[in-house]
Amino acid sequence: MTLQQDLGGMTVFDAARTAGIQYTAEVSPEDKFVTVHGMKFHYLDWGNEGRPKMVLLHGGAQTAHMWDFFSLAMRDDWHIVALDQRGHGDSAWADDGDYSTAAHVGDIHAVTDAIGFDRFVLMGLSMGGRNSYGFAAAHPEKVRAMVPVDVGPEIEVEGRKHIQEFLENTEVFESFDWLVERVKEYNHRRDEKQIRGSLINNLRRMEDGRWTWKHDRRGGIRRDRGGEITEGAWEDVRSIRCPTLIVRGADSDIFSRQTAQKMLDMIPDGRMVEVPKAGHLVPGDNPVAFEDAVRRFLAAL
Repeated sequence: MTLQQDLGGMTVFDAARTAGIQYTAEVSPEDKFVTVHGMKFHYLDWGNEGRPKMVLLHGGAQTAHMWDFFSLAMRDDWHIVALDQRGHGDSAWADDGDYSTAAHVGDIHAVTDAIGFDRFVLMGLSMGGRNSYGFAAAHPEKVRAMVPVDVGPEIEVEGRKHIQEFLENTEVFESFDWLVERVKEYNHRRDEKQIRGSLINNLRRMEDGRWTWKHDRRGGIRRDRGGEITEGAWEDVRSIRCPTLIVRGADSDIFSRQTAQKMLDMIPDGRMVEVPKAGHLVPGDNPVAFEDAVRRFLAAL
């Protein structure tokens, strides 16, 4: 599905302009696939080969299309690839149910090798952010700079519970419009057209006509993270040496300011920014302020 889709009378390009996103051309990404270690992965390639490379990783229960606004705004200066991670979007599900950070890191390494991305800026939201600093720890030679968004080794219990309850209450539903109303209740920062546009790429129609999410329920935010995994994440953060921008939504109930500061203290070339009027889903909650913060960071590389 391209960006040229109807969002209640608006295209995604119109929705981006309404949100304040500035871009030079109405360009849709190319849907591409690559098979590595027996799994088929889908990614969006925004073109401009020869430009500096950037890889974008979505959060749990989302898809590569969550980065559409950001990619539209940034594509003139970057060769952007947004990956559907295992169990999400149009990428394969893990037959063995392995959605560990180690499995994701292996996927990112294999996919970037296969498409010729030898060194790049790596950015990820939530689950994608955790996978980002796991990857930076395992493959520092490939990461030019990193932007983990609203995620740390420690996740706030109430915020996590809030997400889980929303997903559990919306696993299967009869009406697309019903879900739009539930999302409006869940996240008051989004307007309806933006919600409709994002949901189109996050859902699939079942054989019985009902709708469900386009991801494997065994992965993402539903996956339990015990103390052992948390400690492993802190070890990854301690090993980071690349320039790193830690992004936190000012209103986030997932990623505390204390955890962000603890991460910042561990990263020699780190900096932190809080994006105002944004909760956990920072790039969509305040896309203009998010883009501005990232641009400033990248300009200093």
